[in-house]
Amino acid sequence: MRVNGVPQRTIWVAKDGWAVEIIDQTKMPHAFETIRLESMEDAARAIKEMWVRGAPLIGATAAYGLCLALRRDPSTAALKAAYEMLLATRPTAINLRWALDDMMAVLEPLAEGERVAAAYARAAEICDEDVAINHAIGQHGLKVIQSLAERKGRGDVFNILTHCNAGWLATVDWGTALAPIYMAHEAGLKVHVWVDETRPRNQGASLTAWELNQHGVPHTVIVDNAGGHIMQHGMVDMCIVGTDRTTARGDVCNKIGTYLKALAAHDNGVPFYVALPSPTIDWTIADGIREIPIEERDPAEVTQITGRDGNGQPVTVTITPEGSPAANYAFDVTPARLVTGLITERGLCAASEEGLLELFPERRPNRKG
Repeated sequence: MRVNGVPQRTIWVAKDGWAVEIIDQTKMPHAFETIRLESMEDAARAIKEMWVRGAPLIGATAAYGLCLALRRDPSTAALKAAYEMLLATRPTAINLRWALDDMMAVLEPLAEGERVAAAYARAAEICDEDVAINHAIGQHGLKVIQSLAERKGRGDVFNILTHCNAGWLATVDWGTALAPIYMAHEAGLKVHVWVDETRPRNQGASLTAWELNQHGVPHTVIVDNAGGHIMQHGMVDMCIVGTDRTTARGDVCNKIGTYLKALAAHDNGVPFYVALPSPTIDWTIADGIREIPIEERDPAEVTQITGRDGNGQPVTVTITPEGSPAANYAFDVTPARLVTGLITERGLCAASEEGLLELFPERRPNRKG
């Protein structure tokens, strides 16, 4: 995608060939700044403190975290220690474990002297594969938008509601839920996006709105609680969100508040789609509500908010009474029954075990006799 007209990814190797650079998403939308990661600890902090966020980008950052760890110490003991430290940074997004396991499968069998070069090569491949996957998701999702827009009528504005940020800032490039929207816009469809602010961190208001603005896609930021109202009044033609983990039976775990949007969509007959890359599928679990660990983050994210003052300077203020406790559940789970369809790099399927297995038959258990 582009920043001020210049092509940009969210993570890349620095010009020196070994350090890794990222966009500091905690400074957005008020500033576009990059950070240089020079150690595994830097990568872990970037993930934990949400300088990077979004399941695919978290995985890519973790992969490069192993690269940085091996530059300092290529031993097996150091490799395993780095794996455990990076794995512990965020509990919900499954891409983190997927990327680390993928890297370990490549690196563990190698001699110490071969590991650094192999690590950087595989991390780069993971990034390129993510871009290709998201581009494919965009193409399949575009067909969904085109079909629904055709039913509504040619020339009419097609209104899409999204929650949190599942754009290129959440991936290496293109994004998941936003990729079909970008492609629809580029194809000349009159799309308009309702952007949930997505409290408490406001990833919709600060990141999705920024992305759409950079790309010239018409959009409007709304408070999280407005979604049901605009659906009741026929102002939403489709919902599309991303996911941090999808179960083998099609339950989807996404930023807190997604479940409420799915309920409102179901009650008002609005199609509710989830866009996901296959590394986000956790084939080891079935029941998302009971089996997916839900991250609980710092209550300060709820009690404080950051914006710009009258002079344009960033300022953080407290918005709750002193002494009032706050709970900060970062994700919720939307049951498969509320999901109209899953959009993957292999195409569209029902949110069910059989639907996923039709697209990923290699995951079917081997049955003899």
